[in-house]
Formats: sequence, structure tokens, C-alpha cells
Amino acid sequence: MTNKKNKIDNEKNVNVTISAHYDVIVIGTGPGGEGAAMGLSKQGKTVAVIERAHDVGGGCTHWGTIPSKALRHSVSRIVEFKKGGFDIGNGLGEKMTFQSILKHTERVIKDQVKLRQGFYYRNQCPIYNGEASFVTNKIIEVNHNNEKEYISADQIVIATGSRPYRPADVQFNSSRIYDSDTILSLDHQPKSIIIYGAGVIGSEYASIFRGLGVRVDLVNTRDRLLSFLDAEVTDSLSYHFWNSGVVIRHSESYEKIEETADGVIVHLESGKKMRADCLLFANGRTGNTDKLKLNNIGLEADSRGQVKVNSHYQTSVDNIYAVGDVIGYPSLASAAYDQGRIAAKAMASGNCEEQLTRDIPTGIYTIPEISSVGKTEQELTEQKVPYEVGRAQFKHLARAQIGGINVGFLKLLFHRETKQILGIHCFGERSSEIVHIGQAIMEQKGEGNNIEYFVNTTFNYPTMAEAYRVAALNGLNRLF
Repeated sequence: MTNKKNKIDNEKNVNVTISAHYDVIVIGTGPGGEGAAMGLSKQGKTVAVIERAHDVGGGCTHWGTIPSKALRHSVSRIVEFKKGGFDIGNGLGEKMTFQSILKHTERVIKDQVKLRQGFYYRNQCPIYNGEASFVTNKIIEVNHNNEKEYISADQIVIATGSRPYRPADVQFNSSRIYDSDTILSLDHQPKSIIIYGAGVIGSEYASIFRGLGVRVDLVNTRDRLLSFLDAEVTDSLSYHFWNSGVVIRHSESYEKIEETADGVIVHLESGKKMRADCLLFANGRTGNTDKLKLNNIGLEADSRGQVKVNSHYQTSVDNIYAVGDVIGYPSLASAAYDQGRIAAKAMASGNCEEQLTRDIPTGIYTIPEISSVGKTEQELTEQKVPYEVGRAQFKHLARAQIGGINVGFLKLLFHRETKQILGIHCFGERSSEIVHIGQAIMEQKGEGNNIEYFVNTTFNYPTMAEAYRVAALNGLNRLF
């Protein structure tokens, strides 16, 4: 870091006092920002990070991934114990409320913040708290409670993440209407909830609230749930939702949302009306770029607040990079961290051959959870790839029976001739862990990527991983 107490003029004749200069400034401390900051600091760069919230971690830690998964964990344990026939004492499951399980979530968030804060301290990355905006392509204004400070850098990373999309005609200041950020402030236990939007977030919260005994209406603007997944998996989730009492309304859109004294009424364009104690609006997200003053550097965001980048995550402004949700797909915390790490290498060396893995695993933390990697049956059929399917039902595994897991399956897609693994799809508890076993083999080159590996290796017994051997044998038996 270089201190510059003097006033400087840049190419736009901006006259401000620069308090400090760094090699790189990273705006945002979510997974993408953290990946970039850590990668750059380990390459000897001086790095400062800017975070508008009080604590580091970004939306992932405070409102998104970590809170929703912590909530889901608490609820899934209750559901698991009930299904396993265990006595959890005095109707504990019925007494659990959204507010009571939030206490566990708050502890997890606090632990995550402490952990991530330590990363920046140990790597000597100073943290500036405040709202960041561009003065020029090398000067950033940090506004903290209307006190402005200016810092500069040779390169800058935008890692500001995203926020829930809020249509102008929905009254989010209501005590009955929430988005996926504000739902964590829910201060009453609803008996019923309408969830508008059946994407990943909507489906996960549908599981959480239904697991707590709340009546759930899930409004899907499309004709099927999570259509990017393998159809058999989404059909299984739809059936499980139906079986647990979640009402799904496909191909519906709202006409207006009305608040009443004791709840909300959603008027659908189809003429239907729905009533519930509260509403969770979870239909889309917007990149956090509106306060960055991108126009000052000639950079534009699209209608969804996202910026375009090249394969090295460089924007159209040479010294400005962007990673994470703010650049759109795949909008995953795991991918964002890797994007930040790859961008750091490109920024430090001027080039980076490394890219995100081709097959990024998807983890969806519904109850039961879902995880997939590779091609779906629909994609392989469309591409005219001769494939075969191997399946293992969880209810046939000893470890699943011990844990009371009677719902779920592992599905392997492989080439009929080469036996190369093409896709792995898992529905059921522990899916997001189980999928990585197959992913590791699928990523092997040449003959290493072969379904026969799962037949010829020995698995611990009893384990959920044994599903791979069962599925592989099932698939190989279909060949002729």
C-alpha cells in the first residue's frame, strides 16, 4: 500500500484526496471477492477490500446460501427423526418454529464471519466498510455514513453479488410480504405461506416451511419445477412435494398482490385467488451494480444489473474485472470462488489458461436434497448419444435403512459403447455429498472415466456411497 496525501488529477481531471493506493481493490467480500482477494494477496499483490455491510461474507453468508442451508439442516433433522420413528420428546417437532431454528442459523453465520474475517487479517487485506462507487477506472469512493474516503488501485474487481428482484408493484415494506433476504426477519409463525417463484430458492423455502408444518402454496411461473434438471429428478421432487402437502401451481403469474389485515391475497392472471398469512416473493435476482456509478468508467450493466466479461473475467474496461453473481450464470457460491481465483491469476500474470470446470455440480437443498453433474437424459437424447441408465434406490441400502432414509435414488448415465460416465443425478438426503464421488471419476481422462470402476472397487459397508456399485451393476446389466 502506498499513502498519497496529496491531491491528484487523473485523465478525467478529477480532483480528490487519495488516502491509500493498492495494486488491487476488490469490491465485495462474498465468495467471488474472497477468491480474488486471497488469490491476489498470495501472489504478492497489495489488496484492499470494500464491504458495504457491517461484516464480511456478502449475501452468501448473511442472507443466502449459509442461512437457508442452516435453516434447512434444522428442519431436515426434525423430519428425519419423525420418519425414523424416534421419540423426540414432548412434541418437540411441533413446537419448533421458524424463529427457534433461526437461533442455530445465527450461530452459524457468526462462526462464518469470524472465519472469513480471519482470512483477510492473515493476508493483510484491509477492509473498508461503506458503499463503493467509481470515480474513475482507478479511483473508488467509499461512502460510510456520508463520510467519504477515496482509495485507488491499478486494477479493480467487481464482486458485488446480487439481490432479490423486487417488482415495483409489490409492497415489500409490508409486514406480510418478504423476499429471500428479508424472510430471515420473519417475527411470527405463519400457519400458511404463498411462495411466488419455484426456482431453487423458492423450492428450498417450500421444503423448510412445509417441514415446520406450515401450509405451503408454491406458484411456478413455468410449466415444471427446476426444468434445467433431469426430468426424472424434477418429477420426483414434484411428487415428494405433493405427498408432503405442498400445493404447486404451474404456469401461473400474479396480476396483483393485496395485503389484508391478517394476511395477503394473490390474484393470479388465470383468475384464481390465493390467500395466506404471508408471501415470500422469490422470482429472480438482480446484480448489485446500481450504486457503483458504472457510467463514470464507461461500463454498462444489462437490464438485470449484470456486466459482461471475457474468459478471464475482464470487462470491457481493461483494468476492471468482475466475478460471481454480478456476471450471471452459473450464480453459484462454489463457482464464484473459483471465478475469483482464476481472475486473480489473470490479473497478476496478464493471462490465465485455467477455466471453470466444464461440469459444475448443482446442489439444491430441498428436503430431500438434489445434486447433479453432467448431462441429463433429455440433453443426451437431443444430442443422439447412445447412453444407458443405472439406478440405485436408497431404500435398498443398509446405511439408508439405518438412517431411516427411504426416499431417494442415484442415477448414472453412461455411454453404451465406451462406458464413459456422462451424467450423475442424485435425489435424496446427502445427495450434495454423494455426487462428488461420481464427479471425481467422471472428470478422469481416458479409460479412468468408466462406470466399471464402481464395480471393481470396494466401498465401506454400510455407506451411502455403496449406491454407486448398485447403480453401476444395474446399468451394466442392461447392456446387450
